[in-house]
Amino acid sequence: MGYSRILGTGSFLPSQVLTNAQLAERVETSDEWIVSRTGIRARHIADEGHKTSDLALRAAEAAIASAGIDKGEIDLIIVATTTPDMIFPSTACILQEKLGLPGVPAFDVQAVCAGFAYALATANAYIKSGMSKKALVIGAEIMSRVLDWDDRRTCVLFGDGAGAVVLGASDEPGILHAKLAADGRYQGLLNTPAQISGGKIQGMPYLHMDGPAVFKFAVKSLSEIAAATLAEAGVDKADLDWLVPHQANLRIIESTAKHLGLSMDKVVVTLPEQGNTSAASIPLALDVAVRDGRIQRGQTVMLEGIGGGFAWGAVLLTF
Repeated sequence: MGYSRILGTGSFLPSQVLTNAQLAERVETSDEWIVSRTGIRARHIADEGHKTSDLALRAAEAAIASAGIDKGEIDLIIVATTTPDMIFPSTACILQEKLGLPGVPAFDVQAVCAGFAYALATANAYIKSGMSKKALVIGAEIMSRVLDWDDRRTCVLFGDGAGAVVLGASDEPGILHAKLAADGRYQGLLNTPAQISGGKIQGMPYLHMDGPAVFKFAVKSLSEIAAATLAEAGVDKADLDWLVPHQANLRIIESTAKHLGLSMDKVVVTLPEQGNTSAASIPLALDVAVRDGRIQRGQTVMLEGIGGGFAWGAVLLTF
């Protein structure tokens, strides 16, 4: 088998920015309260007319341009999202039509904030098996539409956006190892339990989170899976150049970095200005660090995240 390697990255953030000060006008909170507990100062909010596939399209086009390939070379599309355009068809199929790529296999992955890690691991398996040569992998979310804007525990945390990579077959090492995990016993701690039945929404259609319990589980599980991924790949943590974590909470990010022995200047943090964009946060952060020159070719990078399920995962790669 050969390898799969990231050929290009891209991202898109809606133009509308919602600051903590603006949020404080809508709900009982303050900039100081939000920053001290989360590290978040602002987040981007999609326009009413935008759908998740619209955000995904912009990120995909940027990634294809970055890869320097013709879009017709794409032979697989995977979209990680928990806020799809509709129940079906998949957002990936809708994106495929917008890209003008009929016939290319396309499907969604639902692992919430761990979705991009799951999608990237899946695309890696397709490429290493020979079933794909160039895959478009996207994390895209409009989380603002599942938030209760009267609940200060959750509405301050999330934002909208999309990030993408083009993953291609390569003779040179790219993705070194991917490790995924899930535990449905914890589903009640972080969920949006609504469903449609008889033409009506049944159950609560807003995001619910037990913050302290999620924090405790996230710190432990992310630290363990990052260490296990390095060990199984035979890579020493001292050789890790960058950590690109899911942007959920600054304290979780700092804790994971500490367990890996990384100083925070080796951690890509976009949380303060973007909030938690769920499946989009890892590729958004990756694209920022690639485009500003921090992440260079040949460096060793760890991507990791955890979301509702619980589902979590890590991907170790040579960029």
